[in-house]
Amino acid sequence: MNKGKLLAILIAGATVALIVIGTLWPNAAALALAGGGNLLQSSSTPEAAVTNLAQDIGRRDWGKAYSSLANKAEFTQPEFQQDLTGNRLSLRTYATLENFDLRPLHSSANEAEVQLRLHWSTVVGTFPETRDLHVVKNGDRWQVQWPIVKETRVPPQVIPVNYLRWDVIYRGAGDDWGAQDVEAPHVRIVDMHPVERADGVVIMGELLNEDIVPAHVSVKATLLAKNGSVIASEGSFDKIAHLLLPKQVTPFLITFHNVSLSDVSSVRMDPSASLVSASADPVIAIQDQQFNPAPGASLTGQLVNQSGQVVNIAHVLGTFYDKSGQLVWVADQYIDRALQPQTPVPFRITVPEDLARKVSSERAFTTTYSAGSMQ
Repeated sequence: MNKGKLLAILIAGATVALIVIGTLWPNAAALALAGGGNLLQSSSTPEAAVTNLAQDIGRRDWGKAYSSLANKAEFTQPEFQQDLTGNRLSLRTYATLENFDLRPLHSSANEAEVQLRLHWSTVVGTFPETRDLHVVKNGDRWQVQWPIVKETRVPPQVIPVNYLRWDVIYRGAGDDWGAQDVEAPHVRIVDMHPVERADGVVIMGELLNEDIVPAHVSVKATLLAKNGSVIASEGSFDKIAHLLLPKQVTPFLITFHNVSLSDVSSVRMDPSASLVSASADPVIAIQDQQFNPAPGASLTGQLVNQSGQVVNIAHVLGTFYDKSGQLVWVADQYIDRALQPQTPVPFRITVPEDLARKVSSERAFTTTYSAGSMQ
């Protein structure tokens, strides 16, 4: 038997062995969340109790998850469910539990501390949630004491508003205006430069609405090779504020995966804008903004919804500059819970540590979504 045949047999044997192992001993978190049922039949250890609870949460079996808790007398099942999904329409409402992991922190004969990390999947990506759980032994089984976080109740009140608003009247089919219509807003890229990162080429910059009317904007970047051919084209999606009021500036970041900057001769930028109706409300104030240097570099602060309406989704964009004022990085975070009026909500935007050392100043910018209108 030659070496080639021997290698083929070994690979085939290893593949069969892996398939058997995966069938008989599948990953608990992945199988349970895919509908494989409870793999741990009894909560005979603190880790088993937490795993069973996480599986029930992943299947959205709220009744079973709630009934397994040691401290369920402290809150109702709807309050427990709202703690995980939010009591208002938000990213949490339709999030699915992609996977979870746990880490034992401390254990004794009757008590234990276990850290549970939930990884939620949403339409704009995944976000982690960490819960430090106290687990107690009750007879021959362990039960989790859930650390519920109740959302602040906003008291009845009147909040006066005074904000700008722009409405657009377009030419109708029966209007005798010829080809006349409302002109599109004027926008301009005021900064742009490419950088190379581990996952490819990143195009980042800033876009200005230099008009006196609001604009819905987007940016498309095309990488060109030395011979003039197109390497790739990508458009801005979430790392940009698509709605700009007059004179507002938004950062943007476009990533080209698996592309080397050495292969790029030039970059063609195509900003676009369309006129839209808009208002300056809701107003989201940013408080306690602070840049935290490496290690664990981040921009933190609090968002305060100063309007009287609920903001279902808030998006925070952070732009970071060096000492000369040149743009260093653009990063963002979606807030997974709805913003209640007058209620601070924390945010944290992480920054790559190699770039954090260059940061001298920063700016945070928010966009919001409220029940059918983008701000």
